[in-house]
Amino acid sequence: MPLHRPESLSAALELLQGGRAVALAGGTDLYPALRDGTPPPEMVDLTRVDGLRGISRSETGWRIGGATTWTQVLKADLPPLFNGLKAAAREVGSVQIQNTGTVAGNLCNASPAADGVPALLALDAEVELAAPSGTRRMPLGDFITGPRATHLAPGEILTALLIPEADGRGAFFKLGARRYLVISIAMVSAVVETEGDAIKSARLAVGACSPVARRLPALEAALAGKTISQAGQAALTYDYPELSPIDDVRAGAGYRREAVATLVARAIGQAALTDKEVPHVA
Repeated sequence: MPLHRPESLSAALELLQGGRAVALAGGTDLYPALRDGTPPPEMVDLTRVDGLRGISRSETGWRIGGATTWTQVLKADLPPLFNGLKAAAREVGSVQIQNTGTVAGNLCNASPAADGVPALLALDAEVELAAPSGTRRMPLGDFITGPRATHLAPGEILTALLIPEADGRGAFFKLGARRYLVISIAMVSAVVETEGDAIKSARLAVGACSPVARRLPALEAALAGKTISQAGQAALTYDYPELSPIDDVRAGAGYRREAVATLVARAIGQAALTDKEVPHVA
């Protein structure tokens, strides 16, 4: 099986045309899948492509290259806005997985329990997609359409995540059957901007409780102007109509819904009170 290692985006796109070759980044999802499936005729390693790795800042926001690893996210000098993304990066498998697994791979694999997705949704991330005909952008919330399903067209490459400039602090919480190396029962990310003791704006996203991770626009709107304590109580009493949790081997749907309410309240408190003691939410 030929393995190509192009160093330019144009060369990588050319190799992917025709449908024979499969894109390879960290390989942390692709290689395990080969145990039970037919290997592709060719693979195109994207990790050497110029411009696909690293994090940069412009006047309008941040660019995270698609082949950037989760370890690189963890080590990057980023403002508190990215606290939730960094916390999510720590939950992506083992340290070895974080060293090789990429941001784009986590999104293109489109698992309902992908750790990076809620944090990126709360950051209002857009995906940048490249094809021989040019580049297009779309909100991350539109890109992932279902379990293992995305709007990535044949031969396209997810080249970057684009994060708009914003104030606020991020937070991320994950609930699993054990502390480490576990698929989520539920996970929540928040980005909160405060004004005095009140919430100026909040962005909230939940994963592992629907076919795709979901933002919570109605709750976000309801939190504006509330104190942090009031916001926590609002999170606990909200009914979360955006979600559709299921019963599976990890947890029941009812437990997931209750857990989400607690995790959202905690994430709001963590994001709003980063430098203070976060009040316990039962």
